Amino acid sequence: MALFSHGPIQQIATTSVDIYAFQVNGHMDDDAAEAMARFMNGVFDRAEGKVSMLLDLSGFTGSDWDTMLDGDVIESRFRALSKVDKYAVIGAPDLAARMIEVMDKIIPVDGRAFNASETDAAWQFVGARPDGGAAA
Repeated sequence: MALFSHGPIQQIATTSVDIYAFQVNGHMDDDAAEAMARFMNGVFDRAEGKVSMLLDLSGFTGSDWDTMLDGDVIESRFRALSKVDKYAVIGAPDLAARMIEVMDKIIPVDGRAFNASETDAAWQFVGARPDGGAAA
């Protein structure tokens, strides 16, 4: 299976079929957020159990305000509550990192924010490693 790629979002191949990792470099617009949401909704449709996610935002420069209002994005976020086990974010902006830490206490997803210097710890948290370009 080919890796997901759309605008600033590139999927990172992992050593586990149940771990989905992405790197975001640059600005996230509505089209990119919608494309990733559709991709993850497809993953959720096919998954027999839960999956884990790692999002590397070390190169992220911001997003359009309306990325959260797309129907596919809203659907994927609600579905993630029952379909995602662990969610690691590397290099999240301070406000987003604090939100992840707070939400971890109230939703059934084990979410954690990691500094860019803690990349190895983030990968350990989700239970996989980057897989040098193999399809995830």
